[in-house]
Amino acid sequence: MFDDDGFVPLFDGSTLKGWHAAPRVYGSLYPGGPHVHDVLAERGIEPPHEPERHPAVWTVEDGAIVGRQDEPGSGYGGYLVSDRAFGDFELSLEAKPDWPADTGIMIRRRPDTWEGFQVLLDHRESGGIGGFFGNGLAGFSAVPFAIRSRRDAHGDVVGLQADDPATSTEPVTPDKIGRLGHAADVEDFLSVWRWGTWNELRIRAVGALPVITTWVNGLKIAELDTATLESPDYDPEAVLATLGSSGHIAFEVHDNDAVFGDARWGHGAACRWRNIRIKELG
Repeated sequence: MFDDDGFVPLFDGSTLKGWHAAPRVYGSLYPGGPHVHDVLAERGIEPPHEPERHPAVWTVEDGAIVGRQDEPGSGYGGYLVSDRAFGDFELSLEAKPDWPADTGIMIRRRPDTWEGFQVLLDHRESGGIGGFFGNGLAGFSAVPFAIRSRRDAHGDVVGLQADDPATSTEPVTPDKIGRLGHAADVEDFLSVWRWGTWNELRIRAVGALPVITTWVNGLKIAELDTATLESPDYDPEAVLATLGSSGHIAFEVHDNDAVFGDARWGHGAACRWRNIRIKELG
């Protein structure tokens, strides 16, 4: 299914050489639009105070990059950003997120601002995995499904199941699915997801305004054409002018907020990434 020739490692397995930490600092909601802080203020949500001082904690443990909040339970988020920028590529990696851990992989990210396309790894209640979000790009959501926890008789989380639209905090609407050129069925995803261990993600991005495709453990999850995407306040020409045709790759530790609280990032939670490889395409 995949051609593994031509891949090179982005992580040496023992150091963070080639990567740098960046705080989770917000900017405009979309190119030329209002600042996210102004939008949050209208909703009565207080953004984290001085996030620049807490860019998340990034370590290497047992051959994996590990991301945690600074300090555990503090509510601060951050990114680990590749020093290099990439145009068209295929990225392969393994991820092992705790529950709950709201994370993701950004592509075409700006080096010093928060704009970029995000591949979601929202391993939490009503989270999306393998879908897309536009950081600073009108906050578009393009997801095929959402998941929630499956619990045993003691209330302990033992796996995933399909989200319940009746109780979902972020219901998947027809618009969110309709933005995708391909949308996997949630039951197919659940059949390949490995609870509590490593899962392989692949991301392919091709084009100045890229077509982005994702796979989880070999299953095609979603495909998005960012040149033809239709979503409120999303302007492809403005997005291309902002991002250019290449950008950085980044891993995310999400912050907490007044709406989701610890449901986004559990106290002491972590996400882990290993076997990070990339193949640049023509």
